Amino acid sequence: PWATLGPSGHPWAPLSTFGPLRGCDPLAQTQRSKLQHRRARINQQINKEMRMRAGAENLFRATSNNKVKETVALELSFVNSNLQLLKEELEELNSNMEVYQTDSETINVPMIPLGLKETKEVDFTLPIQDFICEHYGEDSSAYNQEIKELMELRQAMRTPSRNQAGLELLMEYYNQLYYLDQRFFPLHRTLGVLFHWYDSLTGVPSSQRTLAFEKGSVLFNVGALYTQIGARQDRSAVAGIDRAVDAFQRAAGAFNYLKENFSNAPSLDMSSPSLCMLVRLMVAQVQECVFERLTLTTADTHFTSQLRLAQEAARVSDVYVLVQQTMTQPLMKDYVPFSWASMVQVKSEHFAALSHFYAAAALCDHTPMPLLQTPQCVLSRRSRRSKAHLRRAVIRHEEAMRVHSLCKVLRKMDILQDVLALTHRRSLDKYSELDREDDFDETAEAPEIQSLTHQKPEITPPDFSTVQVTDIFQKLGPLSVFCARARWGPVHVIGLRRREGGLGLTLRGDSPVLVAGVVPGGCAAEAGLREGDYIVAVDGQDCKWAKHAEVVHLLKSCGDRGVEAAMLSHNKDKENTRQHFLDGAKGQSSASLLNWNRKKKRDGGSGTKRLASTFSLPFGSIRDAEVMY
Repeated sequence: PWATLGPSGHPWAPLSTFGPLRGCDPLAQTQRSKLQHRRARINQQINKEMRMRAGAENLFRATSNNKVKETVALELSFVNSNLQLLKEELEELNSNMEVYQTDSETINVPMIPLGLKETKEVDFTLPIQDFICEHYGEDSSAYNQEIKELMELRQAMRTPSRNQAGLELLMEYYNQLYYLDQRFFPLHRTLGVLFHWYDSLTGVPSSQRTLAFEKGSVLFNVGALYTQIGARQDRSAVAGIDRAVDAFQRAAGAFNYLKENFSNAPSLDMSSPSLCMLVRLMVAQVQECVFERLTLTTADTHFTSQLRLAQEAARVSDVYVLVQQTMTQPLMKDYVPFSWASMVQVKSEHFAALSHFYAAAALCDHTPMPLLQTPQCVLSRRSRRSKAHLRRAVIRHEEAMRVHSLCKVLRKMDILQDVLALTHRRSLDKYSELDREDDFDETAEAPEIQSLTHQKPEITPPDFSTVQVTDIFQKLGPLSVFCARARWGPVHVIGLRRREGGLGLTLRGDSPVLVAGVVPGGCAAEAGLREGDYIVAVDGQDCKWAKHAEVVHLLKSCGDRGVEAAMLSHNKDKENTRQHFLDGAKGQSSASLLNWNRKKKRDGGSGTKRLASTFSLPFGSIRDAEVMY
């Protein structure tokens, strides 16, 4: 199982900062919503068939009756056949890249987006209510509104809109999971909530009770949503290309964060080989956008400009070759959709052809010296080299078209077919211009184009501090004290009556106020107050968030009638002081936002990776001056 989550790191702000919690309606009649609804339905059917298969396999192993075994074996063959058909249907849906593409009429090569991971509904009500009663000793009914708010946030997170608001919704829930982990998930036992998520490509269900599984799945969806936002950008203008570059770089950052920090994922889509493939795919798509921006901004036909386009195209081809190699690894070969692998191969061939085309254009469309001063042998040599590059371009174009024709999904994408046909025809026409009848020289073999880019893609890690949230369950008290890791005895109420010598106690700190000392024989000692107790209420008024002066004022205003104070005491079986909690919180501030099966540095270094987003608890220091009352 994955280990416990670490802090998320962000300033506090009201939940209402980003308006009401709303996701997309998965049943709405839009292309993307229909697709999402069909994926959810198939995932449920796959889950049902897998349960039936597990039951049949158990029966097959348990029975010794041959007739029963034959019947079960026949049933298993039907179940496996249904599972295969469902997985093929889901793969076809996941390969439906046209749903996420831009509506622009400009002819661009389509991008590869990811579908979101689906999840079942989760009911936090009973587990959280039981934990509040058992661990915090409070009336759980007082937190029904907070539980409802948490469940509404998760429900909205299941269907985020494909824009910045959808990303903020996922980030908001992700950040809220830090507080949920600290409040209700002890280190050595689970809350009892079972999280169900489906693999984004195969639909195979996975379930765990650890909150890290929930958090990792949400992070994966953050990256997947960035891929959809990047794919929908209108790349006919520089501004749209820049937005696509930013989205794909952030998607790569989300996947790379999961890949570098965590291992032993419960689903294949979040495994290290899969995430490595996704990071490379996103980087390749960024590199493709960089090339598209260069073609838009290059208006001249100078030698250096055309050569730069050739080198950029060669770079795009090279990075897609790396993606193709990752997709053919043993674990990924049968996992990656065939349409993805075909698209990557088509792009590697397509951009290799473009690199040779622009190299030929650089040679034949530009002369470095006036034509009359250029020797005929030089012109002839340049013409032969141009023909060689164009010949290579035509061959690579035809290979791209051949691979495209083998994939049923790609054949349905008219825009991709138009791009391939257009570029192929352009290279053929250029070659025909140079192919003169009186040229009896044998065409030389064109050299490979050296790949070079003037803008290296950046992998942008997720910045969780951009979406500020506050703890939904902050009524429980400051997180430094009132957390699931604490060991507390039951809250006890004592009566204090002020004497001539005072109450006989020493107080320290804020939120909540700590009893730093008790005078032997004094009023507080006789009432049962102990050193290390926290004052959580005075005469029924909640003091968990109260300042030192406020608590003192309430205690001193008791008069002759006395005052009732609710005290929270440490469990004697566990050594657990406030200093211990504060030190623990400080130690966690540099931990990762997720922290299950943390990968150690291979170079033997003992330090863990420090993230940009860290969390610091804004609570008063217990080193404040002690005061006797």
